[in-house]
Amino acid sequence: MKLALGTAQFGQAYGIASPQPQIAFWEAEAIVKYAAGQGMTMVDTAMGYGDSEARLGKIGVIEWQVITKLPEVPAGVIATDWITNSAKSSLRKLKINSLYGLLLHRPDQLLGHQGPEIYSALHRLKVEGLVEKIGVSIYQPSELEDVFSVGHFDLVQSPISAFDRRLITSGWLDRLADRGVEIHARSVFLQGLLLMSNEQRPSKFDRWCGLWDSYNTWIEDCGLSPLEACLAYVSAIPEVQKVVVGVNSLSHIKEILQARISDVPLWSESLATDDEELLNPLSWLKLS
Repeated sequence: MKLALGTAQFGQAYGIASPQPQIAFWEAEAIVKYAAGQGMTMVDTAMGYGDSEARLGKIGVIEWQVITKLPEVPAGVIATDWITNSAKSSLRKLKINSLYGLLLHRPDQLLGHQGPEIYSALHRLKVEGLVEKIGVSIYQPSELEDVFSVGHFDLVQSPISAFDRRLITSGWLDRLADRGVEIHARSVFLQGLLLMSNEQRPSKFDRWCGLWDSYNTWIEDCGLSPLEACLAYVSAIPEVQKVVVGVNSLSHIKEILQARISDVPLWSESLATDDEELLNPLSWLKLS
């Protein structure tokens, strides 16, 4: 299955446009069990997602391929020791013997004075068999030129959506595929913005009214729901091996897994944007 289970909301409240509370443990457990029963095999989490790792360990994910992410390496620490200890702590919390993937949440640190140590620590974890694949989680493809100047990475997680085609138009999608790098798409719903009606969407996003009009027309022409159209568009990109979908309830994961995504919608050029203020959720807090 191409879908991977995102678990940010398992360990904390999540969302900038429309914050959602942390999922109750019983519901998180039900989500994991339902997803497994439907054929999902990969779970995506992070050390910075509150107690998500500990909850997943309690639920039981030993049969899953688990990806977690390192937060910013603190200043003043020995990077190799800190990364090794952090990875081993995650394994203990998750109650598994090895990670499928370990990603840097702040790949720009590879360019600082700690960069060589950070890369060495990741590579050593891979050699020791504690991690199968090392990689980076990026906000924009321009980060990749510098990242791959440091060394080889096995996995890249990048935002891709009906609005966000930067990985494709920059040429990096093809470049990564040619290098044998595994590509995972995230933010396919743009933190839920692409699933909201005009009435539900916060008014600070009205400045992109022309884009929303094009989007609504596209959805109508597709004959699919917004969820189905967004999933179908990204899932149809052959170079993308996994599509990470965050969920906020058991009914949400059921809706996602029951979605009709076999019908690939004809994408419209009018949907594309490079506007960082819209594509990067970290910019949303500054909008008014």
